[in-house]
Amino acid sequence: MENQKEHFRHILLFYFRKGKNPSQAHKKLCVVYGDKALKERQCQNWFAKFRSGDFSLKDEKRSGRPVEVDDALIKAIINSDCHSTTREIAEKLHVSHTCIENHLKQLGYVQKLDTWVPHELKESQLTQRISSCDLLKKHNENDPFLKRLITGDEKWVVYNNIKRKRSWSRPGEPTQTTSKADIHQKKVLLSVWWDYKGIVYFELLPPNRTINSDVYIEQLTKLNNAVEELFQNFLYHSSYVMFFTYIYYDSKVNLSCE
Repeated sequence: MENQKEHFRHILLFYFRKGKNPSQAHKKLCVVYGDKALKERQCQNWFAKFRSGDFSLKDEKRSGRPVEVDDALIKAIINSDCHSTTREIAEKLHVSHTCIENHLKQLGYVQKLDTWVPHELKESQLTQRISSCDLLKKHNENDPFLKRLITGDEKWVVYNNIKRKRSWSRPGEPTQTTSKADIHQKKVLLSVWWDYKGIVYFELLPPNRTINSDVYIEQLTKLNNAVEELFQNFLYHSSYVMFFTYIYYDSKVNLSCE
């Protein structure tokens, strides 16, 4: 294959020196070699190279990671640590992670969940989180925006929230057996919103009803009314004004109270 490529380039150089253009050279190659001939765009690239004074017919060395990798090295890394990721293996072997994925597929490896491991952050991720917290802290010192935030969340509340207790027994005595709690036990969905002082509004969703856009809009409307009532109480009973802001953007709703 490599010899055929170089052969085509010799032909292109011959036609270049005869004064032909890339289109003419491409047509003559197609007449003789058919589909195996170079593309016209390739002919144009080589003619441009010849016009620049470079008549080398060898491919230039490409920068980047090599695509060839020894399967034995991949197996050795996996045997030493079966939890290695494709990117970690790629960094060790100086190849792309897609190359490793292809080789693992050819070797018959598949990924399966087995052990629980702690999620460890990288040094850069830790630094970024510390910087973000520091900026928010300084911002809050100049402008106490945290007091103007209202946060919302949902939580399933079970009717019978049981847990296992420890009991004393003598060595060798069997423990008291209990059945595991049903994962489909009776429960209700709690939607709650709070600020830095406490709960602003909460709602227990009726049985057999789930959260959707219509329900969420109703809840936000009720929350908006609760915030306005709370705002009026603060305005009436205290000498300062507390601003509450809760803005939710949706195709159907845009509520704010400030």
